[in-house]
Amino acid sequence: MKLRRRQKGMALVEAIVAVVLLGIGLLGAIGMQARSMSALADSDMRVEASLAADRLIGIMTLDAANATAYGLASGHAPGTGDKLLPWYAATRTRVPGAQIVVTVDPSADNRTRVEIDIAWTRKTGAATSALHVVSYLAPAA
Repeated sequence: MKLRRRQKGMALVEAIVAVVLLGIGLLGAIGMQARSMSALADSDMRVEASLAADRLIGIMTLDAANATAYGLASGHAPGTGDKLLPWYAATRTRVPGAQIVVTVDPSADNRTRVEIDIAWTRKTGAATSALHVVSYLAPAA
């Protein structure tokens, strides 16, 4: 009879422990989901920046004779009537707050080196992410 008295209430303790463990597991799963969503949002920005760089290289390839007109220094925005303005506006729409630098370097070997840097910060206080693309434009043979 004494043995039965000691065991009274053990089911309740086991249930409480199970609920606590379940709660910890659920909090961990929620945390992993939040991190996953954050990584997904950053990868979305990276894809948009990559597509924008590819678009600009395509535009510059079609207008290779005027490639130097597409240069853009750090901290500057293209002026009205600038060839780069439509691309710049579309890129800043797709990648909010993007800092864009386009370096165009015509070289002696008849190729033009193009460097496109697009940097963005997904949320306030987060680290800056960046995409750096280098391409060469060669004249049509």
